[in-house]
Order: sequence, then C-alpha cells, then structure tokens
Amino acid sequence: MSDLPVTYRGAVYPWQCDHMGHLNVMWYVGKFDEATWQYFAMLGMPPSFLRGQNRGMAAVQQNITYKRELHPGDVVTIRTGVLEIKEKAIRFFHEMVNEETGEISAVTELTAVHIDTALRKSCPFPEQVVERTRTMVVTR
Repeated sequence: MSDLPVTYRGAVYPWQCDHMGHLNVMWYVGKFDEATWQYFAMLGMPPSFLRGQNRGMAAVQQNITYKRELHPGDVVTIRTGVLEIKEKAIRFFHEMVNEETGEISAVTELTAVHIDTALRKSCPFPEQVVERTRTMVVTR
C-alpha cells in the first residue's frame, strides 16, 4: 500500500540478527514501535502534546505476521494506516517492506488506548485528533 505515509526508514544491522542470521523478532517490534510514535505525531499527538497534557498511549494488543526474512544490510521502510478509531482507542497497522525487493517482510496490527497519565486511566482522544484520524482510515 504505497499510498500510506512512511513512518520509518532504516537498515538491518548485523548485531540485530540472531543465530539464524536474520533479523531477530525483538528488532521487528522495536522498528514498529519507532514507526508508531512517528504516526502518533502525524495524527496530532507529538511528544510535546502528550507530556504537556499528561497524556499517553498504552498498547493493549499487538499481532505480528512475519512474511519474509530480513538479513544484515537490508534496507527497510515502514508504512502505516489506521483501521479504526473510537473514543479512547485506535486500531492501526504497519507494513515493513524490504526496499530492494519490494516484498512485505512483516505486518503488525496494534490496538492502543489513549490515557491520562496522572490518573492512569483511559480518556477520550482530543476531537481534532479524532477528526484528523477519521480522514485517514484505510479499508483493507
């Protein structure tokens, strides 16, 4: 889905690989996490907003499908899309692509909840975030 915004670009380093010679699962999660924070900023929730308003995002579910191995030196791009936004939760996905081959290496779908960090409870998204996000919902 090349029309999705790019939320991460990077490379696979040898120290990120396991004894099988491919990118270890912990690094897929890490790269997807970096993409998540970029995407939240695009939706109107940059770190300054979250800190300034005592807000945060808590992941409550993540499913990863591994499709193709990545090896040292591979260059990857992650693109992100929203599947659904509710009053206090968002469901979105990332696609990690091997830039040389164009193949999707992994896909993850996540659900996150908007929280009040002082109360440690879920809270509604700001209306401007909901409005912006609704215009970005992808049907898969």
